[in-house]
Amino acid sequence: MPKTIGYQNLAQRFHLSNNLLISFFFEMNERMTVPANLQADSSSAINARNLELESIDFFVRLMSMLGMPRSVGEIYGLLYFSKDSLPMDQIASRLGISIGSASQGLRTLRSLKAVRTAYVAGDRRDHYFAETEFRRLFSNFIKDEIMPHLDSAKDRISRMEKSLPEQSPEEDEFYAVRIEKLRRLTKAGGRLLPALAGLLKL
Repeated sequence: MPKTIGYQNLAQRFHLSNNLLISFFFEMNERMTVPANLQADSSSAINARNLELESIDFFVRLMSMLGMPRSVGEIYGLLYFSKDSLPMDQIASRLGISIGSASQGLRTLRSLKAVRTAYVAGDRRDHYFAETEFRRLFSNFIKDEIMPHLDSAKDRISRMEKSLPEQSPEEDEFYAVRIEKLRRLTKAGGRLLPALAGLLKL
């Protein structure tokens, strides 16, 4: 008798959406008699599903570190090991997320140039596939997501400085040191990040 895989055990292993985990739970726990000539195909399908879940979990964690929504990591993780480009409705169905979440996630990934669209004959829907040049992806992320914040950092620091309360000389020095540290951080980031983005394009 096959070993039963509990939902809670999967939940501890994969940090994915509940609908996706529940779908996988029933798929793995389904008891049926498989003809001998189909057992290899069944095992291959389960391995492919495990690979897909591991990929989704990997990119959910990575995108979370970059401050991206969960759906962005789920979509990219699904597309990364997909041999075929997928339409948005199929992406949403496979991941157990809403069309709205899929649309927003794909919009974010397209803005980062992390996914591209492919033409499929006879189908008017956009089909998406993953861009796998990670150097280009991180270069675009630095240029489009981080650098704009650094560009406005000087103005924000100036506003902080104007908002400083009038305090004793000791407290004034405390605030002055903190403000100066922010200026140095912004200046260093303004020098290093463009250089890093340039290196990633090589």
